[in-house]
Amino acid sequence: MKRIVITGFALLGIFRLSAQDTPTDSTGYKSTKLKVEEVNLISSYYSQNGNNAVVTGGIGSEKLTDIANTIDVKLVKYGKSGKKHTWDVEAGIDHYTSASSDMIDLSANSSASSSDIRFYPSVSYTMENEAKGNTFGAGISSSTEFDYQSFGGNISYSKKTKDRSGEFSAKFQAFLDQVKLIAPIELRTKEGYDTASRNTFAGSLSYAQIVNQNFQLMFLADVITQSGYLSLPFHRVYFADNSVHQEKLPDSRLKIPLAVRASYFMGDNVIIRAYYRYYSDDWSLRAHTADVEVPVKLSAVFSVSPFYRYYTQTGTKYFKPYAEHTAADEFYTSNYDLSKFNSSFLGMGMKFTPLKGVFGIRHFNTLELRYGHYTKTTNMVSNIISLNIKYK
Repeated sequence: MKRIVITGFALLGIFRLSAQDTPTDSTGYKSTKLKVEEVNLISSYYSQNGNNAVVTGGIGSEKLTDIANTIDVKLVKYGKSGKKHTWDVEAGIDHYTSASSDMIDLSANSSASSSDIRFYPSVSYTMENEAKGNTFGAGISSSTEFDYQSFGGNISYSKKTKDRSGEFSAKFQAFLDQVKLIAPIELRTKEGYDTASRNTFAGSLSYAQIVNQNFQLMFLADVITQSGYLSLPFHRVYFADNSVHQEKLPDSRLKIPLAVRASYFMGDNVIIRAYYRYYSDDWSLRAHTADVEVPVKLSAVFSVSPFYRYYTQTGTKYFKPYAEHTAADEFYTSNYDLSKFNSSFLGMGMKFTPLKGVFGIRHFNTLELRYGHYTKTTNMVSNIISLNIKYK
């Protein structure tokens, strides 16, 4: 928790200097010069525990901690034609420790993946024609850690209806990944590691509609295809004859999620936000997600947002617990994320928006703290706390 607070206040000090000398413009003039519109500083701490670690074949400690820090900067300018140009630059860094990953070499504090750092920058650009109601966008991203390298790109288009009450959006994303093939120590046949590729392509469609002044709806549909090495090389699978193997899964996967999101404004102080998603794929996994959040404004500057999410899935046909697979199985995994389970995520958010700014700094207009508690019927439990400071 100290890491989160220290990070937040260090970044706060940096931006305080710039905020003191930044002039304001209340005339509604659309600047043709590039300027900072918004900055989000986010820190979080996550911890989990359980006894179904996939590295040791579906048994053993799942203890893990992760500290994440992200800065997101949005830059805006208007062109001479009146089009709005927005750049969003984000950089994040995580540090995790994992008891299960440490068992790749079957001895304490010995594996390269017992702890790791992940760095994930991204840049996106959008050009909006506010007069015509359409927006074009594109972005690139990457994610780097010891055994994994990912590069991503996306393009998007959105169009508002003539009366501006609805908006259609389409997006295409691609992720090209390289996985370092780190086998469990007893299955290694040589020094060094080979790599394998994994590619993901996703197409997304959505339509948002303002039904009336109190009610808004959004419908979402995705088609996601994956190909390449979709297993993880250090996931052990123990067969009924006590032999040990590397996880083996098909080299392709098709996923289709369908969702609906709704917001209902109950006066000026209460919003009900609901979400439902149905998911299916060709690995025979079916899932349902239901989520509700109720932001309540308790005063002009303070609001709370209790939330709850319920999730249930059938599990994939390739999963079996520890020592239940046999040589007759073409594909096999003991990863409980692919098993049948239910989960619940319950928590609360608190948002503080003082009129004179957070800690008296006018441009820091929002401080948000969120806590969530997650439970899973496979006996895994986790907690996450996050801090977000917004500069605008």
